[in-house]
Amino acid sequence: MPSNLCILHSNAYILTRVILQLQAYITAAMESSKLLIALFVFQVFFPCHMSIQAAPENSDLFREYIGAEFNNVKFTDVPIDSNVEFHIILSFAIDYDSTSGSPSPTNGKFNVFWDSDNLSPSQVSSIKSTHSNVKVALSIGGDSVGDSYAYFDPSSVDSWVSNAVSSLTDIIQEYHLDGIDIDYEHFNADPDTFTECIGKLVKTLKDNGVISFASIAPFDDDDVQSHYKALWQSYGDLIDYVNFQFYAYDQGTTVSQFISYFNTQSSNYNGGKVLASFISDGSGGLTPENGFFTACSRLKSENKLHGIFVWSADDSKSNHKLYSQSPTSISLLSNALNMS
Repeated sequence: MPSNLCILHSNAYILTRVILQLQAYITAAMESSKLLIALFVFQVFFPCHMSIQAAPENSDLFREYIGAEFNNVKFTDVPIDSNVEFHIILSFAIDYDSTSGSPSPTNGKFNVFWDSDNLSPSQVSSIKSTHSNVKVALSIGGDSVGDSYAYFDPSSVDSWVSNAVSSLTDIIQEYHLDGIDIDYEHFNADPDTFTECIGKLVKTLKDNGVISFASIAPFDDDDVQSHYKALWQSYGDLIDYVNFQFYAYDQGTTVSQFISYFNTQSSNYNGGKVLASFISDGSGGLTPENGFFTACSRLKSENKLHGIFVWSADDSKSNHKLYSQSPTSISLLSNALNMS
């Protein structure tokens, strides 16, 4: 059989499976956030005008952060599409003291700051055993701890790396995790120190077989970019994904602006798998209602879409009515289901 026909037959088979899944979601999830995610995965990964060109590696990667906002979100609240590689990222592990009333830096000794009551080691094992396409990671750093910013604040490179490798290995193995995400956003150290600490941490965890993938999560801020671009220059070969926070751009971002931002950041992290992203509370960047689907489809048609990620499952749960009942979502879903 000619290769193009093989690809079309394969696409048709996958398309049939996804349509059946979406039909089930309509019946079972019209009042939940599952409708949005089902629509989103279908619209981006299976656009109306299927191309017979080869897709870029990992274009079917979907990632979502979870657990930072303590609103009782569970893994079972996240709809899992079996046709995509699905990463759930626990947010956050932070090298701060978690026992005092006023958290303070601990020089690489990490503690769990996500909702561990609802996102426990046994629950990680359960979601992974139920869905073979799911991997779970942890993110380190984040914007804040308690009422203050969470700073990257090492005493020295060697001591921070030693503490970080030890404490994170314990957490990763206890929770049966697969990877790590770097999301420091505030710094009491220069870019060179950040580069050596994070680079050596990732390299050691990979060399020890503790993790199988690593990502970084920068956004368009001069101080943030100076640290992450320095890290990329020296250790980019160890970083599998760039979870660029495109939702940190202004609310009301247009499709053309999003594409321009994406191309700029792909140049900044040259050769990296930069992922498209949106925030599920609609507070910034390009939203699904305003063209995120269109932008991702365009990137996919240009073989630039390496995957997408969402901040966050917590907000998706809190704002499920915004998406599951929106005319835009229902209209797009209707169009997808009536594809010929």
